[in-house]
Amino acid sequence: MQNQNLKFKILNYRLWFLVFSFQLVILLLCGCVVMDAVEFLTPEGPPSYEQISESYYRTKLKTSSSADVLAMIHTPEYELLSQSKSVVASSGQKKKGYKTWLKMVAFDENKLTAQRKYLFIVDEKPKFLFVEPRAYLRFDCEMILESEVLDEPYANESARRIAILRQLLNNVRADIDELSSDNKMVDICGMLVNQALETVLVKLDSSPVLATQLSDQNGFEFEHTSFDKGKIRMVVDSDVVTVGLRLGSLAKNLKISFEAGMEDQ
Repeated sequence: MQNQNLKFKILNYRLWFLVFSFQLVILLLCGCVVMDAVEFLTPEGPPSYEQISESYYRTKLKTSSSADVLAMIHTPEYELLSQSKSVVASSGQKKKGYKTWLKMVAFDENKLTAQRKYLFIVDEKPKFLFVEPRAYLRFDCEMILESEVLDEPYANESARRIAILRQLLNNVRADIDELSSDNKMVDICGMLVNQALETVLVKLDSSPVLATQLSDQNGFEFEHTSFDKGKIRMVVDSDVVTVGLRLGSLAKNLKISFEAGMEDQ
């Protein structure tokens, strides 16, 4: 009889311990979920997209001087300034580390006026439960093209567009290389842009006729290994090429805008 009571007590203790352990696990999981929810929903704070992008839209190619750009590109409380003889960049990262951005301008070495300008923003906020993240990469650039690229005789318009995009990538690499050794963030941003543009060029090289879609306001769509979907738009006006690249959630927008204050739609 005593043995049966002892076995019963041991069984009750085991059941109690299992129930307690289960409840403890649930409480811990709930606590983690709540903390993750707060983390996911809480805004990261300034600077806003408008503050980050302002200097990009205010910089005018062939007109803005190096002094003009230096006066507006850098926000000291949020960003790190990097300079070389012909390139200046200001980069930053939000406190939680999800959002990183880079503003960069390259100058004509003789006239010291803006020759190329870039805006890069990446937000890698992770997925929370069943809510799709707003993870995205945005890259905008505008540059004066070399006459050799414009004057080259091409077999057709598709070949011309592919050559222009390839030259744009070469210029991006050269400008990034000017500063990447002194600023790791510039190097990382450059690698992400390089990967995306290389992906586009590989697809266009395999099917050149697709290059005709580059100038559409809807952009040219492609697959991306890290952000799933991508979209790029490229417009050439005289000797100036403008590119808008969107990856991740921003690639779902139907149209890519190049205008300040005009969001993609």
